[in-house]
Amino acid sequence: MKYFIACLAALLAFLPSAQAQYIGFVYPAGGQQGTTFRVTLGGQKLEECNSAFVSGTGVKSRLEEYNKKMNAQEIQVLNEQLKELKDFPPEKKDQAITNLTARIEKLVRDNITQPACASIANLAIVEVTIAPDAKPGLREIRLGTTRGVSNPLVFNVGQVPEFSKPPMATCQLVTLGKEEQSLRKKQRESAKQGDSEMTMTSKMMMGSAGAQSEMDDDEVCVKIPCVMNGQTAQGAVDRYRFEARKGQRLVITVQARELIPFVADAVPGWFQPVIVLCDAKGKELAYNDDYRFKPDPVVLFEVPANGEYLLAIYDAIFRGREDFVYRITIGELPFVTSIFPMGGRNGTETTVEIKGWNLGETRITPDTRNLLPGIYPITAKGKNGLISNRIPFALDNLPECQEKEPNSTAKTAQKVTLPVIVNGHIDKPGRKDVFQFEAHAGDEVVAEVYARRLDSPLDSVLKITDAAGKILAFNDDREDPAAGINTHHADSYIRTTLSANGTYYVYLDDAQHRGGEEYGYRLRISAPQPDFTLRVVPSYVNIRSNSTALLSVYAFRQDGFTNAIKFALKGNTNEFSVSDSLTGTQQIAKVSVRTRLAETKEPVNLIIEGSATNGTHKIVHEAVPAEDRMQAFLWRHLVPAEELKAFVFNPPPPPKPEPKKEEPKKEEPKKPEQKKQP
Repeated sequence: MKYFIACLAALLAFLPSAQAQYIGFVYPAGGQQGTTFRVTLGGQKLEECNSAFVSGTGVKSRLEEYNKKMNAQEIQVLNEQLKELKDFPPEKKDQAITNLTARIEKLVRDNITQPACASIANLAIVEVTIAPDAKPGLREIRLGTTRGVSNPLVFNVGQVPEFSKPPMATCQLVTLGKEEQSLRKKQRESAKQGDSEMTMTSKMMMGSAGAQSEMDDDEVCVKIPCVMNGQTAQGAVDRYRFEARKGQRLVITVQARELIPFVADAVPGWFQPVIVLCDAKGKELAYNDDYRFKPDPVVLFEVPANGEYLLAIYDAIFRGREDFVYRITIGELPFVTSIFPMGGRNGTETTVEIKGWNLGETRITPDTRNLLPGIYPITAKGKNGLISNRIPFALDNLPECQEKEPNSTAKTAQKVTLPVIVNGHIDKPGRKDVFQFEAHAGDEVVAEVYARRLDSPLDSVLKITDAAGKILAFNDDREDPAAGINTHHADSYIRTTLSANGTYYVYLDDAQHRGGEEYGYRLRISAPQPDFTLRVVPSYVNIRSNSTALLSVYAFRQDGFTNAIKFALKGNTNEFSVSDSLTGTQQIAKVSVRTRLAETKEPVNLIIEGSATNGTHKIVHEAVPAEDRMQAFLWRHLVPAEELKAFVFNPPPPPKPEPKKEEPKKEEPKKPEQKKQP
């Protein structure tokens, strides 16, 4: 018996370990407070996997099993062991042998020799327990091995009951010319013919035979409010049926790209979910494939009548794979659509007006004590005591004011004194905001918009003119590498030197001349404020005992900042140290992380700080951990993470080579004695 268990363990940890531990999906990507459930994580180079970690407090995780992708030789060995186990005499079979037999049968049955994506074919099963008082919201989950920790993935702590479909089997590689073999096809009864109210989308959702493809018969009845967890397969439509009452204000939100921002080998680079809401007869009531500029859809729906409703989700071009993971939240849940102002001055209290659905409050005062300038998430409470979606809120050190109407022309321009941050919004389509300021010859002026980076749909356009209306500078979009998964860098930025004393105007408009109460912005007009932000990649560092490892630090310089930046660890971390710095012309540096430890039982959180001087003023910023991710084979993005994990390991010594056995010397055959001739 011990022999079989030892052989199985050796097979499951066959490949050599490496530091590039990687996880590509987690399913389900969260759970409700006060529950215990299992999650599946798919990745690669996870041999010797032994632990899992969820950020924050109130969540415990325990690795249950790890199943690696096996080659043909390993499968053959397992089949041979399976045959021997089945040949055991019945009277000698105990429960351990029975369990081992079932385990090997499952491994052989589930193994895919040619997976669609080899980088997510190795699976870890983790048991997660969420405390009833765990803070709801976004967390991070990682796997740990004897040689380090993996990259993080988004993990949610939810507030309402959750439903999860069984984990999807590993998808097979699609063979060119035989793509239909990868589709999950199940016939469904045809919907009524001749129903003029049913659109093609409705027919596909209802499983009509008139649809262009055969859809998977995945319909589940749920009770709202709830969260529905699923994975989308190729050609599949997942359907959820629920009852609702007239007058209910339902908020339906989808997390897909938020869970896995970029999938490099799945054009166009991520799961693009589409949701359709129909009544019981199949009439389409709502459709959405994004929310403003974000690809994850949101539907705000007031129920017109009592009865059953059907919600469907599928990929926009009907792709699918086990890492096409989604979470749908539905119910009378709080949802913030806009806030104003979108930020405040550091060290002062700012009262924020909030608008949205099912909110229990219309004004909040964010607690910004002990916070440095930056962007922070805030939430609001709903009527039912639940917490709303997160909205970014900006803090800055400059004086602030609010936009005042009318200010749509140069004649009615709002006069401001520099430096200033103006909080405003383009409240109507086709309207622009104009601001007037005085300056001197040789003054350098910066005008910068914060809107898209604060979840505003405003696609800003900026220009600066002189008193005669001559355009001195113009900008539409400006790339911000620190913007994470925001792929449309729609915020405008101008830096220009004025040539004469006089009056100048800043014009702010929407590129598509749209507007509304949600089209808010923060407009900075000031002299340059040299500064920098930092990203450290990757968000983990695995170090051998008493050794050194390297991290990449990216510096994004603002308003012409060119001074050197020195790095150090924040806090009392005698066991770790960092070295190296950036000169005034460098954008990227390799930072050495050194440890004196022999090993750590669990990963340690590190914080790298960058410090610089600007004249007599010292600037210190924390480096935000991030993962370097590729979108659709080309574009790269630095996706922010919550923590920078450090793990120190002591690798076992390499196995000693077996001594060569001396082969016995071959004895030469004796020559026959020759008879002497008489």
